[in-house]
Amino acid sequence: MFGSALFLPAWTFAYWQAWLLLAVFVLMVRIPGIYLMRTNPVTLQRRKHGGPRAETRLVQKVVIGGLWLSLGAMFVVSALDHRFGWSSVPTVICLVGDVVVAVGLGVVILVIIQNSYAAATVRVESGQKIVCTGLYSLVRHPMYTGNVIMMLGIPLALGSYWGLVFVIPGVTALVLRIRDEEQLLREELDGYRDYQRMVRYRLLPRVW
Repeated sequence: MFGSALFLPAWTFAYWQAWLLLAVFVLMVRIPGIYLMRTNPVTLQRRKHGGPRAETRLVQKVVIGGLWLSLGAMFVVSALDHRFGWSSVPTVICLVGDVVVAVGLGVVILVIIQNSYAAATVRVESGQKIVCTGLYSLVRHPMYTGNVIMMLGIPLALGSYWGLVFVIPGVTALVLRIRDEEQLLREELDGYRDYQRMVRYRLLPRVW
């Protein structure tokens, strides 16, 4: 899917930035996936069922659909940028972008390891407990923080400044998702209101 969103708009396979980004994704997703398969397969299963159709709340269906559209547009526009030469991004910036993507994915993976209830959909499960240590002691939604970091890195890794435009709707979608998710957590997860008072920031420390 990622390959199609990159190489078709670019209309060439001679796109080293795309190949390197795909390699980063494969390494950062496959290796932790193997680890979770062996140590916590239940958590891995929770991460496999996501997307608008998997969400149970209408707001989340709309929001996650918008987030996916933003990410898809980011890939396509960045690839078109490469094809038509709209931006001139130095190689070192592209490499920095790959590092930023790896850091963002690393944050997401660490969240999954620290919180076995970190599913791909918004829901509260029977017996679910609040996690308030590790990254959860800094912000209430560290997985989304990792998503923001990753979104900032993707266009740069692909050699595009124009792709950064889609970070704005992507972050907006995450903010809307967090607001609705917190409403659900306050209603259904015991102790969440106390956790909100303990950890003030939702997405970025000292910002929001």
